[in-house]
Amino acid sequence: MSAVNVRNDEKLSCSAPRVIGITLIMAIATAGCAHDPTNDNPTAHTEQSRGSTGTSIDDSGKADTKPEQNRGSAGDRGGSNDELASDESAATAAALSEPPLIERPIPEASVFPLLVAEFAIRRRDFGRALQIYLSQAELLRDAGVSAHATHLAQFLRREGDAYRAVNLWVELDPASIEAHGTLAGLLARQGRTLEALPHFAYVAKSGEAAKFPLLLNQYKNLSTDDQRALDVQVQALLDDGLGDTVSLLLTHALMADESGDSQLALKRLEPVFELEPYQEQALVLEAKILSAAGEDDALRRIEKALQIDSTRSQLRLQYARLLAPQDMAAAREQFEILSAQAPNNADLLFSLAVINRELRDNVSAKAYLRKVLALGRRQDEAYFLLAQISRDEGKPNEAIRLFQQVGDGKDLIRATVSIAQIQLAAGRDAEFARYMDRLRSSYPRRSEQLYSVEANLYSEARRTDAGLALLNRALDEFPQSDNLRYSRSVILERQGDIDGAVADLREIIARSPDNATALNALGYTLANRTQRYTEARELIEKALKISPDEPAILDSMGWVLFHQGEYVEALTYLTRAYENFPDPEVAAHLGEVMWVTGDRGSAMELWREALAQNPEHAVLTNTLDRLGITLQAGTQADTSDARADPVESLGEPDAANED
Repeated sequence: MSAVNVRNDEKLSCSAPRVIGITLIMAIATAGCAHDPTNDNPTAHTEQSRGSTGTSIDDSGKADTKPEQNRGSAGDRGGSNDELASDESAATAAALSEPPLIERPIPEASVFPLLVAEFAIRRRDFGRALQIYLSQAELLRDAGVSAHATHLAQFLRREGDAYRAVNLWVELDPASIEAHGTLAGLLARQGRTLEALPHFAYVAKSGEAAKFPLLLNQYKNLSTDDQRALDVQVQALLDDGLGDTVSLLLTHALMADESGDSQLALKRLEPVFELEPYQEQALVLEAKILSAAGEDDALRRIEKALQIDSTRSQLRLQYARLLAPQDMAAAREQFEILSAQAPNNADLLFSLAVINRELRDNVSAKAYLRKVLALGRRQDEAYFLLAQISRDEGKPNEAIRLFQQVGDGKDLIRATVSIAQIQLAAGRDAEFARYMDRLRSSYPRRSEQLYSVEANLYSEARRTDAGLALLNRALDEFPQSDNLRYSRSVILERQGDIDGAVADLREIIARSPDNATALNALGYTLANRTQRYTEARELIEKALKISPDEPAILDSMGWVLFHQGEYVEALTYLTRAYENFPDPEVAAHLGEVMWVTGDRGSAMELWREALAQNPEHAVLTNTLDRLGITLQAGTQADTSDARADPVESLGEPDAANED
C-alpha cells in the first residue's frame, strides 16, 4: 500500500490543497487542477467536492465549475527536484497551522492506472483517461475521483459515462451541491424529469441557484400522469420553503403553458413578477401568450423593462423577434439598436439583411450582407441571399456568379438548384452540365449526391434524355448506389421501358430486401403498368409491413386492390393515404374508386379540389380524360361522354403479363 497524507475532509480529490510530503500519487491526484480553463483541457473543469462549491449549472445542464484557488501541483508544472523540495518545504510549513492530518492508505494497484490516466490526458487521449478514472472511481469509491471522472465525461459529452460517474459521486458525497446539480441536469436531459426534481430541490434548499427550467426539456414527452405528478411535486416544493424561488415559480408557469393552459400560466407568472418585476423569461412568456391572444399591449412590460435598462441585449433581441410577425419595420429598428451596440456581430447584421429584404429594401439588405462577408462569418448564407436578391432584380448572370460562391455546406444544394432553374430555363444546358462537373471535381465525397440532384433537376425541367444519360454515366461510377438506380428506374418507367425499370428495382431489392421504397415502387409499377396484380400485391404487402403508415405505400395497396376488384378495401387504404398525404395522384386514385362505386358526387368534389391546387398534374388530368370527364376547378362536371361502365375505361396496361 502507498501512503498519502491528505486533509481528513479532502479524500483523494483533485482539489486537495496542502500536503506534507508530496508523493507521486498526490501529484497524479492534483494534476491538471490548476490548468487554465480556456486551455480546452477537461481537467480544468475539476471542482472542489467538499459539500459547498462555486458551481452553477448552465442551461444545458453542464456544470460550470470555478476552482476557489489556483493551487497548482508538481504534476501541473513538471518542476525539477529542487522545485519539488521547495514546494514540499512550503507545504510543510503551511500545514503547521492546519487541522491534524491523517494518513490514508491508497492501494498500490491504483497508482499505475492513475498515472497512466494522467499521461493520457496530457497526450489528449481523453477517452482512455476517462475509462481509467471511471474504473478507479468504482474501485477506490472515492468522491474526488468520481467528480474528476464526471467532469471528464461531460467534457467529452459522454452522457452515459457522466451519469455513471455522478451517480457514484452523489452516493459517496451526498452533501455535494455540485454533484446533485450535475445529476439533476443529466436526468432532465434524459427525460427522467421526476427523478431530476429532488436533486434540483437539494441544490435550491442548500442556498444555491437551481436550474429548475431544465425540467421542461422533455416535458412534452412525459405521459399525462407524469405531467400531473410533476405539477403536484413542484407545488409541494413551493409550499415547503421554496415559494420565493423565482426559477421554480417560473418553471411552474412554463409547465402550464406547455400543457396548453395559457391562463393558468399567466396566473402563475404573477408571483414571479412580484419578486422580479422584469425577469426575462417571464417577460417573454407573458408577451408570447398575450400576443397569441391578440392583446394590444402584449409587449408593454418588455418595453418598460427596456426603458429602465436599455442595455439588456438578450431581452431586446426577444422583443425584436416578437415584433417581427406584426411590425417588421419596428423589428428592424430594434435590430438596428442591437447592431449599434455590437457592430461586429455577424448574426445581427445578417438578420438585418433578411428583414430589409422582406421590407423590399434591397439596397440596405445588400449593404448589410457585404458587412457580413467582410467579417468572414456566415459566408455561404450571405452569398446565397445576395444571389437571391440579384435574381429578384432580374440579373441572372450576377445571381449565378453569387450562387456559385456558396461552398460545401447546407446551402450548396439549394444554390445548385437555383443555378439550374436559371440556366435550364434559358436553354443553357451545356453550361449547367459543366458547372455540375466542376462541383463533383471540387467535392468528390458529394459526387454521388450531386449526380442524383442533377438528374432530378433534368427530370423536373423535362430533360428526360439528359437525365437518363447522366444516370447511366453515374451508375458506371457508382454501380452499388441504390439512390441512383432508383432514380433511373423512375425515368425508365416514364419512358415506357417497364422491363428496364423493373430490372433496376429488382437489383435494389436483391441488395436490400427490406427496402420498402423499392418494394413499393416495383409493386406499384407492376400494378399500374402490367396485369401482374398478384405479384404486385405481395411486394406492396411486404413494403406495408416495413412501413405501415407510409402514405405512398397505402396508395399503392389501395390501387392494386382496386385492380383486383376489392373496392371496399381499396377505399379504406386510399382514404388513409389521402388523409395523411393529400397528393393529386392519390386524389386521382381515390376519386376513381369513388366514381366506380357510385359515389360520383364525392369523386367530383375531390377531383375539383385537387385540380384547383394542381391544374396540370399528369396523373390527375389523364384520369379525368380516360374517364371522359371534363372538369375544371370550381365547375360542375360534364359527364356526357363518360362511359357506361367506368371499369372498362381503365384501359389495357402496356405490358399485359398475366400471373
